[in-house]
Amino acid sequence: MTLPQTPDNASRALAPTSEPRDIAIVGGGPVGLTLAARLLRTTAWRITLIDAATPARAARDPRAIALSHGSRQLLEQIGAWPVPMQTIEHIHISQRGRFGHVKLHHDDYDVPALGYVVRYGDLCQALERALARAAEAAPGRLERVFETRIDEVTQPKVTQPKVTQPKDQDGGIVRLDGTSHNDHDGLPVAFAARIAVQAEGGLFHQQMRRHAGVGQGDGGRRRDYGQTAIIGHVTASRAMPGWAWERFTEEGPLALLPHEDHGTPGYALVWCCAPDAATRRLALSEADFARELGEAFGTRLGTFTLHGKRHAFPLGLNAAPVTVDGRIVAVGNAAQTLHPVAGQGLNLGLRDAFALADSLRASCTPQALQAFAARHRVDRAVTIGVTDLLPRVFGVGGPLAAHARGAALAALSCVAPLKHAVARQMMYGVRR
Repeated sequence: MTLPQTPDNASRALAPTSEPRDIAIVGGGPVGLTLAARLLRTTAWRITLIDAATPARAARDPRAIALSHGSRQLLEQIGAWPVPMQTIEHIHISQRGRFGHVKLHHDDYDVPALGYVVRYGDLCQALERALARAAEAAPGRLERVFETRIDEVTQPKVTQPKVTQPKDQDGGIVRLDGTSHNDHDGLPVAFAARIAVQAEGGLFHQQMRRHAGVGQGDGGRRRDYGQTAIIGHVTASRAMPGWAWERFTEEGPLALLPHEDHGTPGYALVWCCAPDAATRRLALSEADFARELGEAFGTRLGTFTLHGKRHAFPLGLNAAPVTVDGRIVAVGNAAQTLHPVAGQGLNLGLRDAFALADSLRASCTPQALQAFAARHRVDRAVTIGVTDLLPRVFGVGGPLAAHARGAALAALSCVAPLKHAVARQMMYGVRR
């Protein structure tokens, strides 16, 4: 199976058609690719997938990302599994220097692993192959457009379809305007579709704020955590294969996920701390950085060694008040960007894609999008709420707060139904 034609292996990408498509998907990352593959498999709609990058560029992305067991099950349904990965068989959750901890084990839930750590580029390649197979089985239904940025999505006022029209033919059209850089000339382009899906970027957030007015009154959730995440790859002298670690320090969460980087087994590091501390640590020598990491994490895994480059990004919550606006719908990072604690962002995005595709089976209308929003509301709200609550609760200073959190972790470890509920949420979200 060969990858679709891209500017990296062909003269240019497919040109956009002038005829309106049923669904236009903006964003060719994992969520957009998953949605397109699912739609080709379960509906008859004609799809345009628009990407600002190319598959070859995405394939080179070295970032480590966490997938839950539930996400593996979804990827299997569209033929995008297996992916080169490291398994998370056990998870250890604790506070640095305080009592109370929780251990989760895969065999307690009859699953091969609680989760998996994969390279972003490897996941994109697996999804590209799955999409190519789905497109081959549905000739003429998928149009790919690369190196094209969408800057504006507009639609007519939403009206009820005429009684004489079938429910999947309400006549409404969305216009997508942007710029193509296929030939490095920045040509303006326009697309038309009955439904527009924004699968990455912040354009949907901007549009919703314009409609509702700038400020907190739009009903959305935005929060600056005052933290920066340092990411990198480390090895440990007493590594424990299959174990993932989530330690809440006084500065913020510190996660170590089993990961192999360029043949070197070790851990993907996500270290949340104050912005000035992150800036200082990025400037440290590799040895000094590893020493500070050991001081923050503790001695359980021995001494650390840093491999490769360190990167950093600010942490914040940005969740749109709603995910549907007429004929426009947002999924994945276009709908919400979350704190990395518990690694739920992409997993929620994949569930977004499946829930939306399933809601679009019967019709390609605003009513179908509203059905998606209603069906997916609880899962989205719970996942956003948990990932927002954890860093704030564990960020409260003082010994009394620390003792209270330790007692809560100890109780969670001892109360099996509550512990199992946490594990199910991490693996599957709220399924309906």
